[in-house]
Amino acid sequence: MKYASEDLVQEHVAINAGLDVLERMAQRLREGRKVRREDAEALVVFFVEFADKCHHGKEEGILFPAMAEAGIPNENGPIGVMLAEHVQGRAAIARMRQALRDGGLDAAGFIGGAEDYLALLRTHIRKENMILFPLGDKRIPEDVQAGLLERFERHEAEVMGPGVHERFHALLHRLSEDYAKEN
Repeated sequence: MKYASEDLVQEHVAINAGLDVLERMAQRLREGRKVRREDAEALVVFFVEFADKCHHGKEEGILFPAMAEAGIPNENGPIGVMLAEHVQGRAAIARMRQALRDGGLDAAGFIGGAEDYLALLRTHIRKENMILFPLGDKRIPEDVQAGLLERFERHEAEVMGPGVHERFHALLHRLSEDYAKEN
């Protein structure tokens, strides 16, 4: 990898796979069909642990500060917009978590949080992949990029721990099959 952003773009692939499953779960609930509470809860944990703590943690704590240092505006600029959207995403996740409280699944609450998260994150990922990351790739020097990648690896090891990444990918694979479009 030449750019730190390439690591984040790869993580966006996994997050998008999770969003596809979330969309199918919400659709089933809208149709009055069953969604296993345990599956919805596992997917929300994926978004909290992988998408937010690990992925957004790399952006907020490592990449965005390097971008700001390279002259990309933070406040009232593209970094500030991304940070605000991270906060909005956390609020949508909180709504989904609330819908899973007390051992049940409040379909309306879950659907509302899911719809907000889906709309926000799909657009957010496109903006990062197509605008912000290429801008950072141009402005952050190659030697700094290498250091960012090393810091990404340390962050992932500290936040996720060994084997967790692989367990989340296995979860996404299973949920993708269980919640396939034709089911």
